[in-house]
Amino acid sequence: MLYNNSKIALVDCNSFYVSCEKLFNPSINKKPVVVLSSNDGCVISRSTEAKNLGIKMGEPYFKVKKIVKENDVKIFSTNFSLYGDISRRVMKTLKQFSPKMEIYSIDEAFLDLSSIKNEDLLEHSYKIKKTVLKWTGIPTSIGIGTTKTLSKAANYIAKKEKSGVIDLVNSKEIDKFLSKIKINDVWGVGKQLTKFYIKNGINTAYDLKKIHNNWIKKNTNVFGSRTAMELRGFPCVSLEPYEEKRKNCCVSRSFGKKVTRLEDLSEAITTHCLNAAEKIRLDNQTAKKITVFIRTSPFQIKKNYYGNSKDIDLPIRTNDSIVLIKQALAVLKNIYKKGYQYQKAGIVLSGLKDFDIYNENLFSTINNDKKRIKLMQAIDCANIKYGRNTLSIAQARLKKKWNIKRQYSSKIDTASFELLPTVRVL
Repeated sequence: MLYNNSKIALVDCNSFYVSCEKLFNPSINKKPVVVLSSNDGCVISRSTEAKNLGIKMGEPYFKVKKIVKENDVKIFSTNFSLYGDISRRVMKTLKQFSPKMEIYSIDEAFLDLSSIKNEDLLEHSYKIKKTVLKWTGIPTSIGIGTTKTLSKAANYIAKKEKSGVIDLVNSKEIDKFLSKIKINDVWGVGKQLTKFYIKNGINTAYDLKKIHNNWIKKNTNVFGSRTAMELRGFPCVSLEPYEEKRKNCCVSRSFGKKVTRLEDLSEAITTHCLNAAEKIRLDNQTAKKITVFIRTSPFQIKKNYYGNSKDIDLPIRTNDSIVLIKQALAVLKNIYKKGYQYQKAGIVLSGLKDFDIYNENLFSTINNDKKRIKLMQAIDCANIKYGRNTLSIAQARLKKKWNIKRQYSSKIDTASFELLPTVRVL
């Protein structure tokens, strides 16, 4: 539901992946730090110090190696299990401050602050910022507006301010703030739309705000019109506090080195199946269809490209890892071809529905479904308590030679006591 007097705050974790690494390694505070994508390919998170050195977001690592060496930039490979755990802690903390909250991404959330008096918004926001830092160790920036787009704009400015908080609800200089935001930095404006706007003299958020709505409707689409209306303070995009369950689940990875053998591909597909099955079980869902895909690198010189995929409808919907793995491996054998160097493999579970909708069938007793469900629950509980892959399937193996390259991994895992940093008392 939308309110004319709505007050929405966007809380965004500052350089989230870098902040997570700093949390367990205080020695790198105030030093240039970057986190790399899978296989250590591109820069996906930067500290302020790294930004000041000219390292750009999405820059391939090989292009910034010289800057890294000359300035002693600290490098980390992605550690998504760590980032996911810290994200859950941050979101749990934010829920203390608003009855309605929309988790927008791993490091962002919209909070409904309509119950807070206008004169108390700043004080309340500083309290949120201080509490998140104290309870989780993660610094944040907060932008407040009467619409989601304005709160996004406010947050963009807040990241550049020392206070880290910008309130556009009480501000009399909204247009001044919007004129500082380039059109490509406006929430909901993509690359193609940016080119179109610039071509027509719309270079900032303020320019978009003041354009006549009839022109927007005639030359763009309903989303462009919504963005312009939201910049004017008219709510068009409602807060979504209840997260919809996924309709499909994809798990895939590029290999750390090229794979040629069916055995190695089978190991990868088994691992991906285990991860996907665990995810849908946590959402209390079952799958009706499974898709397996493999491909070589499209950039290989003087080598033929090969990519293929195949899906299979499961006779009975399930979230049982063992059943899914058996079906996936049968599909893999069907699409695998010798003589190719494979770069990527993955699986997609689709046709997802709540487990309670089809919790029994004619074969439930024959297949010992109740025992299998308890087995899956025991595996999940052990892996949550003692760390991922504590209990696994033999087919997944322990030494994954194909695994993604993580040369600079901090190896911090909050679910493993052995990997947690230790403090020595002198």
